[in-house]
Amino acid sequence: MNALILILLIFALLLAVSFIVEFQRRVPDIPTRPDWLPEDARLDFVMVDGNRLRRVRAGKGPPILLLHTLRTQHDLFAKVLPDLAKDYEVHTIDFPGHGFSAIPDVDYDPDLFIDAARGYLDLMDRNDVTLLGESIGGAVGLLLAAEHNPHLARVVAVNSYDYDKGRGILRGSRLSWLIFSLSRLPVIGGLVWRFRWPQIFARVIESSVYDPTCLDPDLVAQMHRLGNRPGHCRAFISLIRNFPNWENLRQHYPEISVPVVLVYGEHDWSSRKERVAAHDLIPGAEMVTVAGAGHLMSFEKPEAVIATVHGVDHG
Repeated sequence: MNALILILLIFALLLAVSFIVEFQRRVPDIPTRPDWLPEDARLDFVMVDGNRLRRVRAGKGPPILLLHTLRTQHDLFAKVLPDLAKDYEVHTIDFPGHGFSAIPDVDYDPDLFIDAARGYLDLMDRNDVTLLGESIGGAVGLLLAAEHNPHLARVVAVNSYDYDKGRGILRGSRLSWLIFSLSRLPVIGGLVWRFRWPQIFARVIESSVYDPTCLDPDLVAQMHRLGNRPGHCRAFISLIRNFPNWENLRQHYPEISVPVVLVYGEHDWSSRKERVAAHDLIPGAEMVTVAGAGHLMSFEKPEAVIATVHGVDHG
């Protein structure tokens, strides 16, 4: 009994300390215009579905919308957007709860992200949009295609995150397995992410690629600091606990009628069986495997992502 009381007291102390640590963290300032943006790029905020979202618009030509993955931001496409902007009118947004977009006090289920992308497509008001989505961004694009969104002409889904009840990220490393398993537990999940040491965060991001040298340390540090924004920790825990719902999107894939390319990194978290299962659900879909790539392919193999976009657009 004494041992149990001691454990409970220690846990209560850790819980209290975690809130103090969270309260004392410095909220990051919105950074200046990044060097990688093309000269003609417009970086601003727009209202979408009641939320203030940060967005980039650059280039001229056929429209393309880029959608990032969880716990990243539009900078995920820093190695992709400048090249695409030479031939396309490129748009990308920070999803709600990500980057410097609004962090609404809502449930972070797939519908939140789908609504944001759908709302931005309405704002673009074009009927020939190519959607390039990575991870959950890819799953969002496929769902919108299944809805027969009138703005979409084609979808490139990179490492779509729609399998194994959202447990793909647990396969990245033993550390990722431990952190994201604990994150699903009541009380403990919040405790884990309120402490969020930068070195551990960096290790988790590194487990998302095959070659960690492809990562920009400054960007990884910035993404960690974004966790200091008010409400971010709560939002991210909600997103993690909604991971299982992403697999449910697959049931709608047979309704897709636009051209689709599924792009997977050779070392993505998804298994061969899971990739084939997604491919077989989508009428006429093409599947491509990129050698030497992990999950965050736009960081690691941007040239493959760019080539795929050009291929589906002219195919």
